[in-house]
Amino acid sequence: MGDEYNHHPVLLEEALEALNIEENGIYIDGTFGRGGHAREILNRLGQNGQLIAIDKDPEAVRNAREQFKTDPRFSIERGSFAMLEQLVDHRGLLNKVSGLLLDLGVSSPQLDDPQRGFSFLKDGPLDMRMDPESGVSAEVWLATASEDEISRVLKTFGEERFHRRIARAITGTREESPIQTTNQLADIVSRAIPRHEKHKHPATRAFQAIRIFINHELEDVSQCLQQALNVLAVGGRMVVISFHSLEDRIVKRFIRDQSRGKPFPPDLPVRAEELQCKLKPVGKAIRAGKEEIARNPRARSAVMRVAERVA
Repeated sequence: MGDEYNHHPVLLEEALEALNIEENGIYIDGTFGRGGHAREILNRLGQNGQLIAIDKDPEAVRNAREQFKTDPRFSIERGSFAMLEQLVDHRGLLNKVSGLLLDLGVSSPQLDDPQRGFSFLKDGPLDMRMDPESGVSAEVWLATASEDEISRVLKTFGEERFHRRIARAITGTREESPIQTTNQLADIVSRAIPRHEKHKHPATRAFQAIRIFINHELEDVSQCLQQALNVLAVGGRMVVISFHSLEDRIVKRFIRDQSRGKPFPPDLPVRAEELQCKLKPVGKAIRAGKEEIARNPRARSAVMRVAERVA
């Protein structure tokens, strides 16, 4: 993937402020993408600071190693941020990380490259894998999944109202010919939906659902958040940028539950230390402003939440 696919980091200044970067701190960028956030974190670190990046996409990893090959403060691991605790433990850094940044979802370069199969706006192979060298592609899954399974995925991960109609159309079409391209799938979905929303492509929810399912995105988020409790130092910040309600709901509930601590009966007198709260929320949810949305329309759905480890 070349430089022609531009990447605009969302909520960049807000995320950097929320991380509360210390010159000699240890930071983790769990979703390197094309390095927009990572570059600015490094600009704020001193000589003894460290930035560890993670990304599933082999192209992102190659790009990272090329960009920062002369910077000894930077390293990157190929894999999911669901491996967070393992990667940090390997370095002997459990409970020592000053900040964790997660910029969730698909990156702009992935979305803009038709060969990756994420977008219904440009025709390309029906892949959708963030790591195209492992796992099952969308094409293979759609060729073998049952109608009930496809329907469940569309409903659960896309909140698609017409999930049964779309699943029936997919399984009916594949009996006649294989579904191999993004345009084919987008056309099937569009024809299956009886009423289209204004200003929204009818295939939006279906593509989102299949991508999330193929890449285990929600499971990875849940696992990473839990592991962050053993990775962050006391006072360390967790900053998460979500792009749809399913991700944001997981993050919001996790911060809420960890800030409340252990569940005790409401009428039982309990000292604060007995609650064993792990996190405290920092401020309220932050959204992109009008100027950023005008520059980068994909920022419109972004929600950033911040929490700090307290114990």
